[in-house]
Amino acid sequence: MVTRAYTVAFEGVEARTVEVQCAITPGMPAFSLVGLPDKAVSEARDRVRTALSSMAIALPSKRITINLSPADMPKEGSHFDLPIALALLAALEIIPADAVEGTCSLGELSLDGSLIPVIGALPAAMAAAQEDRTLLCPKASGAEAAWVGAARVIGASSLSDVVRHYTGQSPLSPAEPGEVIADLSGRCLRDVKGQERAKRAMEIAAAGRHHLIMVGTPGSGKSMLAARLPGILPPLTPPEALETSMIHSLAGLLDEGGINRTRPFREPHHTASMAAIVGGGRRASPGEISLAHNGVLFMDEFPEFPRTVLETLRQPIETGTVMVARANAHVKYPCRFMLVAAANPCKCGYLTDPARACSRAPVCGEDYMGRISGPLMDRFDLRIEVPPVAFTDLDLPASGDSSATVAARVSAARDLQAQRFADHPEMHLNADAEGEVLDRVAAPDADGRALINRVAERFGLTARGYHRVLRVARTIADLAGSDAVHRPHVAEAVSYRLSSAADS
Repeated sequence: MVTRAYTVAFEGVEARTVEVQCAITPGMPAFSLVGLPDKAVSEARDRVRTALSSMAIALPSKRITINLSPADMPKEGSHFDLPIALALLAALEIIPADAVEGTCSLGELSLDGSLIPVIGALPAAMAAAQEDRTLLCPKASGAEAAWVGAARVIGASSLSDVVRHYTGQSPLSPAEPGEVIADLSGRCLRDVKGQERAKRAMEIAAAGRHHLIMVGTPGSGKSMLAARLPGILPPLTPPEALETSMIHSLAGLLDEGGINRTRPFREPHHTASMAAIVGGGRRASPGEISLAHNGVLFMDEFPEFPRTVLETLRQPIETGTVMVARANAHVKYPCRFMLVAAANPCKCGYLTDPARACSRAPVCGEDYMGRISGPLMDRFDLRIEVPPVAFTDLDLPASGDSSATVAARVSAARDLQAQRFADHPEMHLNADAEGEVLDRVAAPDADGRALINRVAERFGLTARGYHRVLRVARTIADLAGSDAVHRPHVAEAVSYRLSSAADS
């Protein structure tokens, strides 16, 4: 007799169903595990045997064979422990085989039989819902997995609880979805003294998910401004939260018992490798650009990143997806993020201050910013200078709008865009508009068209730059509550595009 349990193997954000088959046959006592398991899966034999022993369940003196089907697909991770144990318990007729077959399970077993949370509970719940199965997982992963309302999720603390559940002694109640509320009240835009133009650029960038680069001397407030971006971004919508959390679940970042509705804010160090930024490694794991999906990727000291790393950003910025291609895996991840970069104008940082600049000025500035290629710089919608703030201004009272006030305007602008692109599911915000849709929604009036045409001819805007100016102008019009794009909207968009920050 062959008993079956079901679990998943992960390929990017997709969870592929794996059938765990167990057969107990006469022969020399052995416990074999086949089906292309990695080291962690192979060691499940000892964890399962010891966990069953702690429950006073002895394995028979027969040959036990566990097959992970399909056998040609690599199996990685410790989450195979629980489905292997379930298939074995069903073969021993301790729990009903038909109940096990109606369940998709994952979880790591400790030697005393308790269940340890594992990564990937959320995409596993999605796969269970598609197969019309119940998901059984460690209790600590239940709140995360229960977010998939289409799947019934049961969280157990130990293998003993699982046995009592299937035998009817003590049924487990379904898990409830959990949500982690992040406190962003401590970082407000009013804390930033001066820098009104930078604040305005951040508001525009947040409203339309436009890419932004800030150039300024050390200590001028670039990082301080970027750190306040999460406070002006609207919460993730339920579909966005589910999509983003599936990536975070695979990366093991959902460790607080639920899903966070705050948009991701990732800030990798400039020494990060290409695999860390784009994705890769032995399991082709998601990189920072995917972990920032639907949120912000802040790259401080932008020119200090390796040139090869910076150039790999060009395609993901355009497509919103990245293919992590390795010898043993080809995995596609979503990466629709807002890139915010900060840079000093030169190596020493004081190019614009004659009293403090080095002896190589202005050549040092050209060399330093030259590390950012023209095609990559062309993908920034807004380029601004962040001048130093005089120390005498630091004692002045807070000025400008609070983060809550700006967030309300950003949310209203995004609501307009959601209505505008309701019939275009591939487009979400103004930054996604292209082709005929862009020509229709962002067409400026006659004065605005004349202005942008003169600018394009005078400054040699590329076709990409031309369209990005139109997208930014559309966002500025949305913030102003205007149905049409007028000349002032185009003029402001052009001013950010032609900022001398690009040439610093």
